Amino acid sequence: MTTPVLSARGLIKTYGRVVGLDGVDIDLYPGEVLAIIGDNGAGKSTLIKCLTGALAPDSGEILLDGRPVHFRRPQDARDVGIETVYQTLAVAPALDIASNLFLARERRRPGLLGSVFRMIDKKGMRQEAEKALTELGIGTLQNMSQAVETLSGGQRQAVAVARAAAFGSKVIVLDEPTAALGVRESQQVLRMIDQVRSRGLPVVLISHNMPHVFEVADRIHIQRLGRAAGVITPRSHTMSEAVAIMTGATTLAETAVGITGESGENS
Repeated sequence: MTTPVLSARGLIKTYGRVVGLDGVDIDLYPGEVLAIIGDNGAGKSTLIKCLTGALAPDSGEILLDGRPVHFRRPQDARDVGIETVYQTLAVAPALDIASNLFLARERRRPGLLGSVFRMIDKKGMRQEAEKALTELGIGTLQNMSQAVETLSGGQRQAVAVARAAAFGSKVIVLDEPTAALGVRESQQVLRMIDQVRSRGLPVVLISHNMPHVFEVADRIHIQRLGRAAGVITPRSHTMSEAVAIMTGATTLAETAVGITGESGENS
C-alpha cells in the first residue's frame, strides 16, 4: 500500500461555538491531483490552513510521508516542501518575474561578491526562472526582467504556480487558481497543473469550478458542514452527483447504492 505524501486524521478546529472542522481525515498520494470541493462554510479553507501551517488544529494529527508533523506557522510547512498559492496571489507587482520567483529566497552571487558584499545573483535567478517556466510549458513569458504588474491575470498566476513548483518538493496547494481568469488563461493553468503532476509532485486543488475539477482531478474530497462527506473520482461519479453530495441533497452511500443498482440491472 502506497504511503500518502500528506495526510490528516481527526482534524478538529473550532472558533468559539462555530465548528470549522469536525474530525476530518484526508490523504494525498504521490503524483495525484486531489481536488477539495464544498459549499461556503464547508471547512475547505480551514482544512487547507491547517495543512499548510496558517492555522493550528485544536486536535488531530497531520502526517508527512507517514511521520507526524506540527506546523506553527506557514514557514514551517514551506520548510518541509509544502508550497501554497493563495487566491489573492502573493506577488510583488513592481518586481520582475525572476525576482518574484525568488521572493524571500534571493540567491547571492558566488564568491566574495555574494558572501561579503551580499550582491544578488540576478543573472542566475533569471536563468533559473526561465528554466522553471519552460518546464511548466509556459511559453508566453519570455522576458524574465518584465515587471509582474504588466502581466495578465493568467500570467501572474503562472508566475505564482511556477514559484510553488520550483520550491515545493513535497506538495503544492492551489487555492481557486482559475477563479478570476478567462477560458483561455484557465486552460493554461490547468495544463500547468497537469505538468506538475507529470513530474510526480502531488497537487491539492481547491475550486468551485466543477468542469475544471473533473478535468484535472484524480480524486475529489467533498467537504460539508465541517466534515468529510466522502471521496469520489471523476470516473465513479458525475458532476451532478458531486454537487448533490456537496449540498446534502444526497450522500456518498446513496450514490454508491445507485451505481450498484445500475450495474446489477445491466448485468
